[in-house]
Amino acid sequence: MNHILKYFPDKIEKKIAEEILDKVDSLEEIRLRSQRPIILKFHEAEKIIKYTVTTEEILACLQMICENSIYTYQNQISSGFITIKGGHRVGLTGSCVVEEGKVININYVYSLNFRIARQVVGSSNKLLRYILNLEENNVFNTLIVAPPGAGKTTILRDLIRQVSSGVKEMKFKAINVGVVDERGEIAALYKGVPQNDMGVKTDVIENVHKSVGIRMLIRSMAPKVVVADEIGNKDDIEAINYAMCSGCKGIFTAHGGNFEDIMLNPVLKNLLNLHVFEKVIFLDTTQKGNISEVYEINKKNTTYEKVGDK
Repeated sequence: MNHILKYFPDKIEKKIAEEILDKVDSLEEIRLRSQRPIILKFHEAEKIIKYTVTTEEILACLQMICENSIYTYQNQISSGFITIKGGHRVGLTGSCVVEEGKVININYVYSLNFRIARQVVGSSNKLLRYILNLEENNVFNTLIVAPPGAGKTTILRDLIRQVSSGVKEMKFKAINVGVVDERGEIAALYKGVPQNDMGVKTDVIENVHKSVGIRMLIRSMAPKVVVADEIGNKDDIEAINYAMCSGCKGIFTAHGGNFEDIMLNPVLKNLLNLHVFEKVIFLDTTQKGNISEVYEINKKNTTYEKVGDK
C-alpha cells in the first residue's frame, strides 16, 4: 500500500494510513473531493475521514501521479483516468475542455478516485471447462455476460492468463492471445509494461477502439485468440466478423443479466443471430466467480440451448 500512499500530500497520507492500518486487504477505493472529506471504500462499508481536502492538495496529488509532468499524461487525463504503477487507476473529474466534440483536457480538477487493483488468480477456473476446446487446443468463441460490478473484467483477465500460459491440469498448451484493452482496465499497462499477469504468450494493444485494435493485432501479431471487454458498439460487428473470418477465435464480454437483456442490444442481437458465438456464459450476480447459466449453439437448428448452470 505504500506505493499508493506516496501519491498523497503528507497530511492526507497520514490520515489514510491511520484508517487502513488493519483493513488494507479490503480497501477498494480512496476518494478525494475538493472542499470535501476523504472517503474510503472497503468491501463491506465506507469510512468518512473528517479532513477537508483543499484544491491545492488535489493539484499536488495530481502532480505526483503525473510525475510532475501533467502534459505527458494529457491523453490519459482526457480519457478521465490515469493508470499508475501496480495497475491501480485514478479517475478524475473537473471542467472538460472540448474541441470538435472530443475531450482534449480536464481543467480545474475537482475529484480523484483511486481504485485499488487486485488480480484474483484462479477466478476463471469455473469457466475453463466451457471455454477451452481441448480437442483443438483452442477456445470456443465465447460471450461472457454480467451486469456492471459482477467481476467480468477480473475473470477475463485471469482467463487470458490461463489461455496464454497453458493449463497443465487440463493438458491445454499455451497459445497466442491478442488483447484489445480499450480503457486500460485489463492489462493496466504502465510505461508499456502490463501491471497484471497476462500470461507468457499475450500481446496487448491499449487505448484504441476495439474495431481498430482487433485489425491491428491480427495483421501484426497473428493471435489464435482475440479478446476484448464490453462489446456492444455497432463497429464491433464488422471487427469481430473480420477476426472470425481470419481464423481467430474470440472471447468477449458484455453487459446484461439474461438473454432478454442482450437481445435488446441490436449489436449483440445481430452477433447472436449470425451465430458468431459458440458459447454464451452468464455470471452469477450474487457471488463473484460463479456461473449462473451457460448456453451453447445447437448446430442442428442453429439456436442457443441451455447446457449448464451453477
